Amino acid sequence: MSKPVAVVVVGAGPAGMAAAVRARESGARVTLIDDNDGAGGQIWRGSSDSVWFEHLRSARVERLAGAQVIQGDLRARTLLVEQGYRALEVAFDKLILATGAREIFLPFPGWTLPGVFGAGGLQALAKSGWPIRGKRIVVAGTGPLLLAVAAYLRRHGAKVTLLAEQAERSAVMRFGFGLVRRREKLAQAIGLQFALTGMTKRYGCWVEAAEGDGKLERLRIRQGKKIRMEKCDFAAVAYGLCPNVELASFLGCQMNGQAIAVDEFQRSSVPDVFCAGECTGIGGVDLSLIEGEIAGYAACGALDKARSLFAERSAADDFADALHTTFALRPELKELPKPETLVCRCEDVSFARMHSYSSFRAAKLHTRCGMGPCQGRICGPAAHFLFGWDTTSFRPPILAARIGTLLQESRTTK
Repeated sequence: MSKPVAVVVVGAGPAGMAAAVRARESGARVTLIDDNDGAGGQIWRGSSDSVWFEHLRSARVERLAGAQVIQGDLRARTLLVEQGYRALEVAFDKLILATGAREIFLPFPGWTLPGVFGAGGLQALAKSGWPIRGKRIVVAGTGPLLLAVAAYLRRHGAKVTLLAEQAERSAVMRFGFGLVRRREKLAQAIGLQFALTGMTKRYGCWVEAAEGDGKLERLRIRQGKKIRMEKCDFAAVAYGLCPNVELASFLGCQMNGQAIAVDEFQRSSVPDVFCAGECTGIGGVDLSLIEGEIAGYAACGALDKARSLFAERSAADDFADALHTTFALRPELKELPKPETLVCRCEDVSFARMHSYSSFRAAKLHTRCGMGPCQGRICGPAAHFLFGWDTTSFRPPILAARIGTLLQESRTTK
């Protein structure tokens, strides 16, 4: 009897969960690695409402929770994984990367003040017990995520005083009318709008600056030529999502812009490495699930089952295209940073210093931008938007790691 294929899935968000379930159903031995203690990723973290949690439990997939991939060796087909204080080598025959995405932070004066958060970041903190009840919060940026975050914060006692969407009202209305053809999405949108009844919402509107004495006290909000001051305790600001491609880039996968390039079966340019979900392009939870299913089937050779999902994926792709068109970042946002505004807050590098260079590499060499603890995960997407720079180059270790973990890798490769 042949030995079952060993499929390792990195990332336990919607795409990773779907990939792990379908690969396990196809007879593979599956290991699911995620840096959070529970599955669900940013979308379903702290919840078990989705049917996919039951699918994952029923599939009895081996899970490495609270673990992060430090680097990989394609020749040996192993990943170096750090879980707490121990280092593990995880072997694979097929590898599925479902590493998701992170929020895009665009710098503006005062954005480093305590009290200014990413929208999803503040929601995650609230889920973990951060006190928000009674706090005045402005939710700003772009995309449907703002509605979901505002509704969550309001439901848990926060006073969401303003939702500021940088896209124009006409574009958002056209997008909303297009949901008539998608009943489930329409129902979700109506539910969110109902949850936000009475809340002030403004379009073509964005945060121009944050002000306060040692902490956030107010925001300067621009809407066209009008400027108003908004008092608040917290600001939740996010300008969309950026794919997490560090591991894929390290392994040599080709990129398609800022995302990982894949074929119709979610195969990357590297043999036996598949990619699914937001790391292949921002498209929402439905597209992530379908791509995860396709990758899980394809990794096990169940190509007919994967192919049967192509039409469904195409429809989800159309929705993703509508999202990108509607919530494209407006050029005025490039004018927000002042010369002294920090772009790389890890290394205290200002907009003026970075602006004097022609590439991210040159700016790194002269200013150390992107070389701090976040390794360019914050300033990289901002630099891409502000300057048009390619920021997808990464070196091992992919994430900060214990010296003991790196020493173990050194001993095993000698």
